[in-house]
Amino acid sequence: MRRKFIVAAAMAVLAGTTDALAADLPTPSPAVPLPAAAYNWTGFYIGINGGYGTGNSNWSDGAVGTTGSFPTSGFLVGGTVGVNYQIGQYVFGIEGDGDWTNLQGNTGPTCGAISALVPPPDSCQTQSEWLATVRGRVGYAFDRMLFYGTAGAAFGNIQTGLNPPSTFDSSVEAGWTAGAGLEFALTQNWSAKVEYLFVDLPNAACTSVANCGGAAGSIVSFNEGVVRAGVNFKFGSW
Repeated sequence: MRRKFIVAAAMAVLAGTTDALAADLPTPSPAVPLPAAAYNWTGFYIGINGGYGTGNSNWSDGAVGTTGSFPTSGFLVGGTVGVNYQIGQYVFGIEGDGDWTNLQGNTGPTCGAISALVPPPDSCQTQSEWLATVRGRVGYAFDRMLFYGTAGAAFGNIQTGLNPPSTFDSSVEAGWTAGAGLEFALTQNWSAKVEYLFVDLPNAACTSVANCGGAAGSIVSFNEGVVRAGVNFKFGSW
């Protein structure tokens, strides 16, 4: 009887000790998912773009005056190549692009003051068949969203002549461009963007009598405000 009492007491003490130890153990917390890594904009990329431009041109002849500013407009589409490097939330890059364009416009039935040299119904026409830029980009990233400013050099094929007969002088002119945009990373490799660029090519000319008539020697300015959308593919981060 005494032995049974001792065994029962020992078991009771052991059970109490086990419960006390269990009460002291920490309650396991549910697993917390790790936060997703921030998007990294660093890397080389290629892309396509397309959009629409509107702007102005002006012919100036030192002897008689100018045509006055007349509107130009048209579509453009082309390709893009670039590289970004991200430091913190700041993104630095270089981007180049080349677009086919049908930007054009003319003065209508007269050439303004230059009509003294070019009798109506000839109009003075300016047009461009391609446009290229090489620009720096500086942006600020909110994870997958990048706001950026951009500026650099612009190059374009500028054609000038009378309409009719719609034959044109053609030259490659250099100028400048600046603008801003928004880019969003759709996946690790694909992103979409929309941007505005102002392009100024101020030093074209209409030089030949065959295409420019009496206005030969006129200095021609050409500028466009371009709105473009594009898609880029990034080749991975460094």
